[in-house]
Amino acid sequence: MADSAVIDLNSDVGESFGRWRLGDDDAVLALVTSANVACGFHAGDPSTLRRCCESAAARGVAVGAQVGYRDLAGFGRRFLDVEPGELADDIVYQVGALEAMARVAGTRVSYVKPHGALYNAAVHHEGHARAVVEAVRAYDPSLPVLGLPGSALLRRAEAAGLRAVREAFADRGYTPDGTLVPRGEPAAVLEDPAEVARRVVRLVTQGQVSAVDGSVVAVDAESVCLHGDTPGAVEMARRVRATLAEAGVTVRAFG
Repeated sequence: MADSAVIDLNSDVGESFGRWRLGDDDAVLALVTSANVACGFHAGDPSTLRRCCESAAARGVAVGAQVGYRDLAGFGRRFLDVEPGELADDIVYQVGALEAMARVAGTRVSYVKPHGALYNAAVHHEGHARAVVEAVRAYDPSLPVLGLPGSALLRRAEAAGLRAVREAFADRGYTPDGTLVPRGEPAAVLEDPAEVARRVVRLVTQGQVSAVDGSVVAVDAESVCLHGDTPGAVEMARRVRATLAEAGVTVRAFG
């Protein structure tokens, strides 16, 4: 189980594109300790990414590269059968692009986390898990990789000598085997801030979460994700922070 007194809170940000706006990045960044910043392939344009990095830097929030499939139309939530070598190149490209924005904002990329369909694919898809790991190792082997406990991604990251950071989800439904309920299915996304806050405290202090069938799933996590595009995301993050504080849990970046 994760340290019962300390947890990192991360959230997806930088996902607006042009005149299209998604989420309130500044409000979310005031509440989390790590920011999964889009890299332009599933969401985000250069100006959005730079502003997001500047906001994170001003608040002392760690910047992570949230890499995904080249799928703007599908928001990176559609599996793409990409050849692993090509996928690895796409990931290096994304991390490098965000690193440039982070540098001019006075910060740096400090970890990598796959987004959406790539995140879920890397739980079991050996080729795509390998592509993520090989890209990170080639770019900067000091960068940690965030992923689901028990995933092919984290197993391969550890084998390659990378730091593998186990992640849990505050606002997503779990299956009995510890994976996430696919979006579009019942109970895939939780929207009640009070319920989510109680769930996070239990996860951090007891290492447990209830699956959709009512069974108890053991979850060993160093970081907890709150999705920035979940309805009521800001209020949810506020409630989680307050409830963790009441429980005596320290919230800080895992790095």
